[in-house]
Amino acid sequence: MITWYAAYTQLHGEAKAVDHLQRQGYALYLPRYRRLVRHARKRVLVVRPLFPRYLFVGLDRLTQRWRPIRSTVGVVGLVASGDEPVPVAPEIIETLRRREHDGAFDLLSPAQRLRVGDAVRVTEGPFEDLIGRLLSVADHERVFILLDLLGRSVRAEVPAAAVEAA
Repeated sequence: MITWYAAYTQLHGEAKAVDHLQRQGYALYLPRYRRLVRHARKRVLVVRPLFPRYLFVGLDRLTQRWRPIRSTVGVVGLVASGDEPVPVAPEIIETLRRREHDGAFDLLSPAQRLRVGDAVRVTEGPFEDLIGRLLSVADHERVFILLDLLGRSVRAEVPAAAVEAA
């Protein structure tokens, strides 16, 4: 039976730790999320760890030892209480895997982080650098905002990728 433990890794060392732990035969789970980021005036899809510097290591306590994990390249140590590592409930791992598979952690649209009524700033297009209020989210591609232009409140439809929290 596999028991799961949380391992603390070096800064940005999750991939290195996964590689070396897999070579040693451990079961691994590194929860990740997808996110759109701006880079060189383009939107790029990147995959990042859900819990930076942490990953889950599964081992069979009858046939595998946990002490070699601590000296693995990329791993700083196991989350422990005293000298013994603390097991992670299997339900937590199951829930994380299911939610990751369903895309619950993905941040593919900046509008996902915004709520109706929030102050937003337009980052590109003809309304660039204007501040307004989020009226509604049409879909993952478009949002409606209320801008103050020439002394009047004007409703504008802009791409969801072109707004951020003000």
